[in-house]
Amino acid sequence: MKKLENKVAVITGGSGSIGKITAKIFLEEGAKVMLVDLSENSLKEAVQELNSENIKYCVADVSKAAEVEHYVAETIKLFGKIDVFFNNAGIEGVVKPIEHYPEDIFDIIMSVNVKGVWLGNKYVLPQMNDGGSIIMTSSVAGILGFAGLSAYVTSKHAVVGIMRTTALEAASRKIRVNTVHPSPVNNRMMRSIEENSAPGHAEEVKKQFETSIPLGRYAEPIEIAKLVLFLASDDSQFITGTTQIIDGGMSAA
Repeated sequence: MKKLENKVAVITGGSGSIGKITAKIFLEEGAKVMLVDLSENSLKEAVQELNSENIKYCVADVSKAAEVEHYVAETIKLFGKIDVFFNNAGIEGVVKPIEHYPEDIFDIIMSVNVKGVWLGNKYVLPQMNDGGSIIMTSSVAGILGFAGLSAYVTSKHAVVGIMRTTALEAASRKIRVNTVHPSPVNNRMMRSIEENSAPGHAEEVKKQFETSIPLGRYAEPIEIAKLVLFLASDDSQFITGTTQIIDGGMSAA
């Protein structure tokens, strides 16, 4: 039997690299999937690429309560239930020392990465089936500090607090709630951070990051997706309230 047979999953940040590859393996494991993101064009491209009758999309700004309520309602309308929630949407901001970090960018990061995650749990949880699973994307930046990324690091630490609280509140319904903490991932976000860190010298920044990872390389999106699949499936039935680190040893160094 497939790991997510007859399950319905919601994935925010659904057109990004991790969201899209997670949707792919969820579909392969029998799930019906609702992709949520801000850009309709990106969502249409993702759905076309994934090419399944079991995937739909909903355009939403995760930082707006009414739009979160809307994607939850659309999922229930189209699929009838929610079993898995991959609360994944997030943005990186800019790379600047804290004394020069723009306050407006800080506010945007908090709105998406913290409020958006909190709102997702707030509105999905009442509609989720008992025994379901919520997986929230934090980062190795949710357990370590990184110079120049004060807003992002703050937001990803905050996700852990939301996770631990939700895990306790949802436990009576046997709903599991966990965070995943990737090291740098080979995707658009890291290309942005590399270039912002040293404009014109992104490749050198990448090499510096790689030397801080004992396994010597970035994670690939599929590796994160496989961990998310494990947490979404019944294979992880006794795992809740945990920080699942997938960083090639970076946080151990």
